[in-house]
Amino acid sequence: MSLTIGIDVGGTKILGGVVDEEGKVLEELRVVSPATDVAAIEDAISRLVVELTGRHAIEGVGVGAAGYIDKSRSVVMFAPNLAWRDLDLRTGLEARVDLPVVVENDANAAAWGEFRYGAGADVDDLLLVTVGTGVGGGVVLDGLLHRGAFGVGGEIGHMRVVPDGILCGCGNRGCLESYGSGSALVREARTAAAAGSLLARTLLDRAGGDPAAITGPLITECAQVGDAFCLEQLAGLGTWLGDGIASLAAILDPAVVVIGGGVSAAGDLLLDPVRAAFGRQLTGRGHRPLAEIRLAVLGNRAGLIGAADLARHR
Repeated sequence: MSLTIGIDVGGTKILGGVVDEEGKVLEELRVVSPATDVAAIEDAISRLVVELTGRHAIEGVGVGAAGYIDKSRSVVMFAPNLAWRDLDLRTGLEARVDLPVVVENDANAAAWGEFRYGAGADVDDLLLVTVGTGVGGGVVLDGLLHRGAFGVGGEIGHMRVVPDGILCGCGNRGCLESYGSGSALVREARTAAAAGSLLARTLLDRAGGDPAAITGPLITECAQVGDAFCLEQLAGLGTWLGDGIASLAAILDPAVVVIGGGVSAAGDLLLDPVRAAFGRQLTGRGHRPLAEIRLAVLGNRAGLIGAADLARHR
């Protein structure tokens, strides 16, 4: 049995797991991420790998991290939520764990996981859209993970959709992430509640009367029991995403679009508006096949599973 380790490095946690060739996670460990300390992050990853290799015969390690990874899948050029800048992570980790290491963007790793073992396992061309705090993406074309000339392709959240629009965390204005993310969902709901909107009254009551206590999961929870305001907020978010996906489909022509990330927990309350907007905005609509929009199935393990499989096929 071929076993590899997948590591998913986030701003608050590091998740590691042993994955077999069928995408099954045999063992999983989780530690707090020391996000501001470069050496401590490497130490934490190394300890996870060493502990897991003590119980399993491991062939390689795949590390997924939010950020720009160079074409060689070795150097983290920039990670927005971690202290990594131009860090040769692969070389450093290989010296510590005595195993081959592959470093990959976390959304790319998740896209590969869904392509190999999840919602896109039956197609050759897939677009993954992750909707959480931000909007991430990964692209598989003709069965190959698309990384671009410099390794930083697939950053769909920073496609500009509104000229001179809302300031994004990346420094530009009008990015899809500023309108189609979980952060945007919460921002709009809090603004309406703080302004005294009667439509937002139930949501505000559920938040204890404090607009700042409104969260994405709370909005989804209220929408699931039929709250009209929360349903409207999810529909608006879905429209932004559907419009953006239609533009991407004009370029990429995927067979399947997979929606993942924390906000995808809303299920069809989010996906139905995405599908409707996508169908309205797709270039050549009515005269071309319509890509299927599906819910991701691997959950928060997609990046771990994908990174482990990329290590197997490095």
